[in-house]
Amino acid sequence: MSVNCSLWQDNSTVVKHFAFAKFSEVAEHCFLLFALVLLMFLASLTGNALIALAIRTNPILHTPMYFFLANLSLVEIGYTSSVVPQMLQNLVSEAPAISRERCNTQMFFFIFFAVSECCLLAAMAFDRYMAICSPLHYTTRMSRGVCTRLAVVSWGIGCIVSLGQSNYIFSLDFCGPCEIDHFFCDLPPILALACGDTSRNEAAVFVVAVFFISSPFLLIIASYGRILALVLAMPSPKGRHKALSTCSSHLLVVTLFYGSGSVTYLRPKASHSPRVDKLLALFYTVVTSMLNPIIYSLRNKEVKAALQRTLGNRWVLTQS
Repeated sequence: MSVNCSLWQDNSTVVKHFAFAKFSEVAEHCFLLFALVLLMFLASLTGNALIALAIRTNPILHTPMYFFLANLSLVEIGYTSSVVPQMLQNLVSEAPAISRERCNTQMFFFIFFAVSECCLLAAMAFDRYMAICSPLHYTTRMSRGVCTRLAVVSWGIGCIVSLGQSNYIFSLDFCGPCEIDHFFCDLPPILALACGDTSRNEAAVFVVAVFFISSPFLLIIASYGRILALVLAMPSPKGRHKALSTCSSHLLVVTLFYGSGSVTYLRPKASHSPRVDKLLALFYTVVTSMLNPIIYSLRNKEVKAALQRTLGNRWVLTQS
C-alpha cells in the first residue's frame, strides 16, 4: 500500500514525517509478532538488569571481567530500548509513522549503543587475553583505572560515531517517497529514501561498518587464537576446562552479534532484501540481547550464585 507523502511535506516539498511499511496486512500475524517481540523485549530487559544489579551488589564480582559484563548489560538495555518500543508501536498501529526529528534521534541512539557494544566486546576479549596469557601482570595491567578508561573510550567512540553518522544522513534532502520498508530508522532503508546522490553516505556507512565490525572482530579472533593455543598447551585438564568455559560464553555472544551485523551492513547493496533485512534486524536487536544474559548466567557459576543471592535478598526485603 503506497503512502501519500504530500500530507507530510512542507511548501518546499521536504518530507517532515516518515511512514513505516506494515509487516503484514493480516492483523493476526502482526499481533503474533507483537506478542513474541514483547516477550523477548521484557526477557532482555529483565535479564540484563538482573546481571547488572547482581554485579553491582556482589563484591566478589568486582573484577575486570564482570565490570565489562555489567557495562555490556547496560548497553544491551539501551540498545533494545532504542528500537523495540517503536517496533511494537508499528505492529499495532493502523498508520505507523515517525517524525524526521524522532527518526534522527532513534538512529543516533541505535548507532551509539551498537558501536559501544562492538568496542566493549573487543575490550572483554582483551581482558580475557590478559587474564589467561599474562596472569602475573593481570592485576596491574587491568587495574580499575585501565578498565574504566576502556569503558569510557568505548562509550565515547559510540557517541562520536553516532553523532557523525546520524547528522550526515539527515543532512540529505528527503522529498519522497517517504515509506520506510523496515521496523525502525536503520541506516540502509533511510538512505534509500534520500533524494539525489547518496554514494558518499553509503561509502561512509560501509567504512564505519568495516572499521567497527571487522576491526574489533579481527582483534577478538586474534586474542582468542592466542588464548586457544595457550589453553591447549596446559597440562591440567581442569585448567583447560575452566579457561575454555570462561571464554566460550563471550565467544558465543561475539559470534551472534558480529555475525548478524556483518550480514546486514557488509554485504553488497544489490543483495539487500527488505524481508531478509527485517528478519536480521529482529535477530540482532531483540534475540541476541535476550540470549546474552542466558548465555552468561547459564555458563558461569559465579554469575548464577550472585543472581541467586541478589534475588534472595530482594525477596527477604519484600517479606520484612
